[in-house]
Amino acid sequence: IGAQEVEDTYGGYLFAYFEGGGDANLMEQLRFAVSEDAVNWYALNGNKPIIGSDSISESGGIRDPHILRGEDGDYYIVATDMHTYDPKQGWGANPGIVMLKSKDLVNWTHSKVVLAKDFPQNFGDAFWVWAPQTIYDHKAKKYMIYFTLQRADRKTLITYYAYANRDFTAFEGEPKQLFSAKYGSIDNDIIYDNDTYHLFYKGNTKDENGKEYINGIQQATSKSLKGPWKEDFKYLDAYAGTNTHVEGSSVFRLNSEAVWILMYDLYSSGRYEFQTSSDLIHWTKEPHSFRKNFFPRHGSVISVTQEELDRVQQKWGYVLTHEFESDGNPIIRDKHNR
Repeated sequence: IGAQEVEDTYGGYLFAYFEGGGDANLMEQLRFAVSEDAVNWYALNGNKPIIGSDSISESGGIRDPHILRGEDGDYYIVATDMHTYDPKQGWGANPGIVMLKSKDLVNWTHSKVVLAKDFPQNFGDAFWVWAPQTIYDHKAKKYMIYFTLQRADRKTLITYYAYANRDFTAFEGEPKQLFSAKYGSIDNDIIYDNDTYHLFYKGNTKDENGKEYINGIQQATSKSLKGPWKEDFKYLDAYAGTNTHVEGSSVFRLNSEAVWILMYDLYSSGRYEFQTSSDLIHWTKEPHSFRKNFFPRHGSVISVTQEELDRVQQKWGYVLTHEFESDGNPIIRDKHNR
């Protein structure tokens, strides 16, 4: 089945996230939620992890999960390998990246990239390896994983990339620099539209003494996936310059109309909100709230078909509204006669 045929059958959305409330030992673990309209969200599996982090990560925790529908029909997740709620680790150095792959959204294989161990010559001083994401490079015909790296000197936040190997279990080679924002960037998210790559990220502005005085969601653009990237230094989110701070932005397109959603994590306020755009450049000024029965932290969204919605709910429990009908027979069927 081709990519366009899949798009024509989209019936909802899947949200991959980690939790911001409840038992601290369970928060930094992978969770899924579903929606039919991208506004009203329902956690799967009772908002419990769909995979235990202790089984897939080096640290025992994962953060910032990014999910991608692959060009080959498979699904890919990468996440920060980090367990900040472990008192022995906290916000210290994290080992690297967790990589997961699935053919059905239900059964996942996994592997890990430990940057300092895998590439000791040039990355032995890796300190933070944050918020990885995957994008398909149509020119190279390979999956590119990009992430923010801070080295042990704690001076810079630079975006690096590496291609995944064929079975998505490791990097094909040593990472290379992709984007170096003037004041550093985290939580990078690349979207391709209308012959342009749009790189959204959490950025900041510093004074002449190097002190940050404003931060928020910014954007850089390029005609090539590998840059060079042009920063515009504008802030897109509604909260830049206020005492309410946001991070973990993620952009996705609605199924039914040419509208883009820029969602972000109001990490200090316990909220998740979004703004909209028709061109990825001009964004509404007023933020909107999601309706949700969970407390998500930095996640990502993909469009899914009705069959995929049914499949994940068969696995982790039905949470979406269903219309039932009875034909007089004691067996009640849903509207699709199943």
